[in-house]
Amino acid sequence: MDIFNRYAVQAYDRCELLANISQDPACVDRRYLTPQHQQVNQQVALWMQQAGMKVWQDEAGNQWGRYTSNTPNAQTVVIGSHLDTVPNSGKYDGILGVMTPLSLIQYFHDNQVALPYHLELVGFGDEEGTRFGATLLGSCAVAGTWQERWATLEDENGISLAQAMGDFGLDINHIKNAGRGDHSISSFIEFHIEQGPVLEDQDLAVGIVSGIAGANRFSINITGQAGHAGTVPMSMRKDALAASSDMILAIERIARSQDIVATVGHLQCKSGAVNVICGETAFSLDIRSTDDEHKDKVVGLIIDEITLIAKGRKVDIDIKATHQAHGVKCDQQLQVKLANALKASGIEPYTLSSGAGHDTMAMAKICPVAMLFMRCEKGISHNPAEAVSISDIAVATQVLAEFLVNY
Repeated sequence: MDIFNRYAVQAYDRCELLANISQDPACVDRRYLTPQHQQVNQQVALWMQQAGMKVWQDEAGNQWGRYTSNTPNAQTVVIGSHLDTVPNSGKYDGILGVMTPLSLIQYFHDNQVALPYHLELVGFGDEEGTRFGATLLGSCAVAGTWQERWATLEDENGISLAQAMGDFGLDINHIKNAGRGDHSISSFIEFHIEQGPVLEDQDLAVGIVSGIAGANRFSINITGQAGHAGTVPMSMRKDALAASSDMILAIERIARSQDIVATVGHLQCKSGAVNVICGETAFSLDIRSTDDEHKDKVVGLIIDEITLIAKGRKVDIDIKATHQAHGVKCDQQLQVKLANALKASGIEPYTLSSGAGHDTMAMAKICPVAMLFMRCEKGISHNPAEAVSISDIAVATQVLAEFLVNY
């Protein structure tokens, strides 16, 4: 493990440096196709060159580097994550998943380690979807699943995605040239902080990801009857907020009984006042599972139950689906190779699923995929309190080295 400590420090320090490249000087905030995105790509490209890599930026603004094999017609393995952030973010979500492999490739370069395949490192430009509202834009371009309708998406300043690409020096009409669906990639591996508390609870530095949860999201509107808080008897009320409360508790009860995660993250009382019976509410629903069939079953159970509650409380309900993403299973053979790398590093393999979405979901469209998670302090992420340890980065670096050398 000691041999990788210096490279772990390098990865950690580079995350600290990149955190200063932000559109908000008070916090980390780096979004797709901004000057800060361009500056980060230029810095990462310089580090890639120092590690002996051939570098380029693709037509979607993703930053690439290639550690070339001596075998010209060898297969290509890709490793990487994303370089964008949410507003007021931490320093390691995505970014550490680029900096750690980059430092490992620096180790390969320093020690003249030759690989029997081409190893490419990618820093995707947009995973979070913060600027334009659509997620995984960078990796979708690579996977060939870019949607033409995205060209007209606008940011909070009214700048379209097509215009932002032009300002960045890209041409959205050439976006298909970023695609790698030509079987040129044999596998994709993503290293990422867990963004949850499981590994810390298990006292483990790293774990193998079995799959990434798909998500269904809904916007639910409840319409009752607003009325005077003092004059309408309880038995005659059509209280939209009380009905929503029953529904939210039913969602929690069903999710627990079905061993699935379901979240109401937003609730709006549209006609709220201290002396008015609530006449209209709106709330969100997010349901996730790696098992799409089970997820769809639970969606049905929840919709049936909240519809029944609406009928019993004599309120109207309108349910609109706003998002659907299928779950992704990580490749079994790659999971075995990661397990062998953990064992070779003296670590007992532990497998867990990811409830958060990742670029791996897009890349699964074109090649086998795998993920390695590393613990983060208290499972906190998307938050300035996001924290990792250099010793854990060293462990992850060794595991990735074992995996790649014995791939």
